Amino acid sequence: MVTRRLSERTSRPFSQLLALKFIAEGGVLTQAALAEHLAMDAPAVSRLVERLVSDGLVKRGAGENRRCVRLQATETAQSELAVLNEAVQWVDNEAGRHLTPAEMQELKRLLDKLRNGLAQGQEAVQEVYDEPVEEPR
Repeated sequence: MVTRRLSERTSRPFSQLLALKFIAEGGVLTQAALAEHLAMDAPAVSRLVERLVSDGLVKRGAGENRRCVRLQATETAQSELAVLNEAVQWVDNEAGRHLTPAEMQELKRLLDKLRNGLAQGQEAVQEVYDEPVEEPR
C-alpha cells in the first residue's frame, strides 16, 4: 500500500527512504546505528549509504573516532523526505477512516509498547554477545 503510493512519486526504494528519514531526524548518526534501526546487516547498509551519498542525499562527516563516520541528510534529501511524509500522512488518514480516535490512540499505545519491548529484547541479546567468554582451564 505505502510502497505502491511511493512508487508513483519516486523510484527510490522504501529502504532508502526509511534510512534517509532516520538520518534526517538525527536519531541515527552512524552506519552501525542505521543498521540496527533498519534490522539490516552492515554490508547492506554500507551499500545503501553509499548510494544515498552518491545521489547527493547524504553526506559523511567526521565521527567520534576514525572508525566512526557521522551521517547527515543534505538539502537535496528534503524532496524525497516530503514524498515519504506524504505517504505516511496518507496511511494515517486511511487508518482514521476505519478506526475511531480512541482506537487510533490505543493502536499507537500498543505499537509504542511493542517497539519498546523489542528494543529492550535487542539490548538484552546484545549484552549476552558483549559479555567476555572465559577460556576453559
